[in-house]
Amino acid sequence: MHPVFLLISILLPLAGGFLILPLKFTQDRRRNIYCEIIACLTTVLVWMMILAGSRDPFTIYSFTDGFSITFRLDGMAMLFAGMVSVMWPLVLLYAFSYMEHASRKNPFFAFYVMTYGIALGIAFSADMITMYVFFEMLTLVTIPLVSHYGDHESLYAGRLYAAYTIGGASLAFFAVILTTIYGNAGTFIYGGSLTGGYDFRMLEIAFIFGFFGFGTKAAVFPLFRWLPTASAAPTPVTALLHAVAVVNAGVFAVMRMVYYVYGAEILKGTYVQTFCLVTAAFSLLFGAVMAVKERHFKRRLAYSTMSNLSYMLFGIMLMTPAGFAAGMAHMLFHGIIKITLFMCAGAFMHKTGNSYIFEINGVGRKMPVTFTCYTLGALSLTGIPLFCGFISKWQLLMAGAQEGSKAAIIGVVSLIVSAFLCAIYTLSVSIRAFFPISGKDRYLENKENLEADRLMLIPIAVFSIANIYFGVQTEAVLSFLNKIAAGLL
Repeated sequence: MHPVFLLISILLPLAGGFLILPLKFTQDRRRNIYCEIIACLTTVLVWMMILAGSRDPFTIYSFTDGFSITFRLDGMAMLFAGMVSVMWPLVLLYAFSYMEHASRKNPFFAFYVMTYGIALGIAFSADMITMYVFFEMLTLVTIPLVSHYGDHESLYAGRLYAAYTIGGASLAFFAVILTTIYGNAGTFIYGGSLTGGYDFRMLEIAFIFGFFGFGTKAAVFPLFRWLPTASAAPTPVTALLHAVAVVNAGVFAVMRMVYYVYGAEILKGTYVQTFCLVTAAFSLLFGAVMAVKERHFKRRLAYSTMSNLSYMLFGIMLMTPAGFAAGMAHMLFHGIIKITLFMCAGAFMHKTGNSYIFEINGVGRKMPVTFTCYTLGALSLTGIPLFCGFISKWQLLMAGAQEGSKAAIIGVVSLIVSAFLCAIYTLSVSIRAFFPISGKDRYLENKENLEADRLMLIPIAVFSIANIYFGVQTEAVLSFLNKIAAGLL
């Protein structure tokens, strides 16, 4: 297939989402069918390209020599686009039920569908300039989603999100410009695209700017406050955008910068690597501690996301093929796990009107399917064998131990401590749900059916099955990731 279909797969949800605004749907059913058709058609296009698409670059516009909008399908693009394309249509089903009684549904779904196209734009970018353009667009199109409810909490969350992510992109701009000037127009080439004639000390400083700038979307310490605050957004937003698309875009950008622009070989062993490894190790431990302390259900999961994103950054900054593959594995498997946990949390909040951990006592007996799926996700995130979370965490531990530097060992110890804390902050929720503490069952006298609706349960169940499947059938996925990490795709 011609690479122009990469552009079509980006434009279809962008145009389809935008058209929701002038069409002004008055019937939920028609709007839902329209959105699902757009999402499914886009997913079909993406997978046609993954399976049979051209690997040649496709330039749609060139500003000047070295500054262009270019797309290309490589292994990294296949991974990120594949993740997004499978998750989006499923979470749309969840959103239809969750937003059933909400106001301003047309603008919500318009921006929600458009974000799909922008996420694909990041995935298919062939150089730093193209990725940066879509990286900024991702911020702009998701601000209305974070602040959708329009109350004080949501508007504050939207302002904070905008300040952090736009500020982070400003930091990253320094790295984008320098690598574009000195790096073959910033083209993504495995092993690095820097061409010489540069001041390496300046590029080291630019890398740190890029790490924290792109890392802002990955909630790296100290640029993390926006993520727990953004839990004020509707759960379909926090589940998909702030557990997968937005936050993983930050991790994806750091991967591109390390392995496809700078090249791991010239950074390995420098103070830059040590500094970023220690920052990632501290961030993952800090996020886990904050999750244990947090009493709001979705904010606890948000701090957990902060912690697990730094797992990925730790793997990336090991700057070895094993670390790169492990970071990608955790990006994929954490996405499956965390999207499940967020949807379960959203179902609980939607059906009960409650938001805090102590309010979960006994609800597992009224929502058995929801909290069984939550428990499976919690076991996986903790790193219990036979679930996909164990696979990626084990890969990260092995990669850190093999790298062997002091900073890597600090990270390995942090990973182990964080896994213990993860068991506390996730499984304590399951215990409260099924075995009320001190017999305080808040739902004992409640005769209502609190189980999540069918449209909510379908994606929850699908991702729960995927969680188990990839925990026992990992050879094909790990082989694919290892090929990417070796530069073969």
